[in-house]
This record gives sequence, structure tokens and C-alpha cells, in this order.
Amino acid sequence: MSTREPQAGDAAAPMLSLLPTIGGGPAPERADAARNRRKILDAAARIVAEDGPEAVTMNQVAHASGIGVGTVYRRFGDVSQLLWALLDDRERQFQEAYMSGPPPLGPGAPAAERLDAFLDALVDRVGEQREILLAAHSAAPRARYLSGAYRVMHTHVALLIGQLRPGADATLLAHLLLAPFSPDVIHHLTVEQELPSDRLKAGIRELLTLRG
Repeated sequence: MSTREPQAGDAAAPMLSLLPTIGGGPAPERADAARNRRKILDAAARIVAEDGPEAVTMNQVAHASGIGVGTVYRRFGDVSQLLWALLDDRERQFQEAYMSGPPPLGPGAPAAERLDAFLDALVDRVGEQREILLAAHSAAPRARYLSGAYRVMHTHVALLIGQLRPGADATLLAHLLLAPFSPDVIHHLTVEQELPSDRLKAGIRELLTLRG
């Protein structure tokens, strides 16, 4: 899998996984296998959203997806691998949306609109997967910054900042702008402080205009 980071003018950035693809090999999936994988991941996502990652079991996912439990085990191995595959899947969808999807999140909108749309989408993305991301962050706090997913996000934000503020230290500013999206920060704000996502989005936009 390519690890080249996106450059300005790229039509579509490479998709970088959080982890190697579960069940990995480059061979394309059969159509029925791809459909089953989609059903399993969607079922796991619903369970996580409703009851948290600790509620996920292979039997429950099999029941919710309508796929045989043996197939679920053969495809993903165990719950841990299934949860990592779910994170990887959601990250790929997110990357596709901001690198090649419709504007304003994707190409075709002014840089300021794209940056606002990206930050709004990132609030939703981290919020949706907060518990799994928090567990991964707690196990390896620095892993976030070494992942391909973070590198792609950072490069994307830096490119937008460079378009908005030519001559600015876009590389540093992108890191600082992404810092509040660490899972532990989002957990503190949304769970411990009970702030709704709309308030987080408004606060981030206000922060960007403080020195207007």
C-alpha cells in the first residue's frame, strides 16, 4: 500500500490504513464477500454507537448482521480485530470524503469553506468512534501522531492553511489545529463537560477568528 502523502492538486489522496487490512492480502474481494464484510462492519458500528465497544461480541454481531457466526470469526478472528477493522473502515470513508468527495468537504470549494467543513466532520468522526479511539489512545498515546491516518489529515489541513495564509508556518499550525481532536480531549469535553457537538464546532470556528 502506498504511503505517499497527498500533494496540492492531487485528484485523490491514497488511502492509508490505521492498521494493516484485517485478513490482509491484496486480492480483490468477491462481491458476496464484500457485501458480508459491509454488513458485519455496519452491525458492529451500530452496536458500538448504541452500547459502546465493550458490548460487542462476535455472536451479537453475527445476529445483528444476519451473517453466520462462523463467517464472522473466519473474517475477523476476534472482537479486537473486528474493532480495529471498524476503525480502519471508518477512517477510509472519512479520507475518501475529504480528499475526493463533494464540496465543501471535498475539492471544489474555497479553502476556508473546506477547512470549516473538515473540522466539523472531524468533530463528528472522533465523536462517533470516541470510545474505540480513546481505548487505542490510552494503550499507546503517541501512536495517533505516527499513524498514516494522522499524516494524511495533517497534510490536508496544512495545504488548506497554506492556501489561506501564504507564508504562514502551515506545518506547525496544522499540528496545533488538530491537537484538540485527541480522543482524550474530545472525551473530556463531550462526556465530562457534556458539551454538544454543535458547541464544539462553533467554538473551534470562533477560536480561528480570535485575532481576526
